[in-house]
Amino acid sequence: MQDPNEDTEWNEILRNFGILPPKEEPKDEIEEMVLRLQEEAMVKPYEKMTLAQLKEAEDEFDEEDIKAIEIYREKRLQEWKALTKKQKFGELREISGNQYVNEVTNAEKDLWVIIHLYRSSVPMCLVVNQHLSVLARKFPETKFVKAIVNSCIEHYHDNCLPTIFVYKNGQIEGKFIGVIECGGINLKLEELEWKLSQVGAIQTDLEENPKKGIADMMVSSIRNVSIYDSDSSGSDA
Repeated sequence: MQDPNEDTEWNEILRNFGILPPKEEPKDEIEEMVLRLQEEAMVKPYEKMTLAQLKEAEDEFDEEDIKAIEIYREKRLQEWKALTKKQKFGELREISGNQYVNEVTNAEKDLWVIIHLYRSSVPMCLVVNQHLSVLARKFPETKFVKAIVNSCIEHYHDNCLPTIFVYKNGQIEGKFIGVIECGGINLKLEELEWKLSQVGAIQTDLEENPKKGIADMMVSSIRNVSIYDSDSSGSDA
């Protein structure tokens, strides 16, 4: 079979009538290499550098590059600050009463701070501390601290424990005082996570209150008992 790419008069006639496809032009490897190098040259070298490398190479760039570098450096710096802030915490830290103002009330702007006032002799305080330790790792952008209540408030009654305060910009945005407000003696991790998310201290991925199902079952049980009592009363009558 005749090669359709062969350079003959007959093939040229066939191409003119559209019987043969246009002749394939041989690829110029040198031209391809030049184009590739040009594309690579369009990527500024500073876009691949770290902040430290940019500092060292400042003298090698012209004025236009310097302006672009400043914008790029600021962008990288803001990204680094955002990452550092997000990963700043990640644990439930113990503080003392004399650290309360600095660590909680005067914490940095727009930072959510959750503090648990506790006594080790109160069983539910230990449960809350355990749950808060897990949540602190899950939500490292929020500051979680705990303090023995005696170091912060003298003569604080056990009936008010556990006590959880949620701060932002020096103001109390939420508070849970005592066993009932904190969720009851059978408090589950997800239930505490939901409570704190409703205040705004954390961004949970829970779609609804984990305790809602339990509450609905209790309401249903109460209704059934009421209906049963009504029926019994009617029969007695």
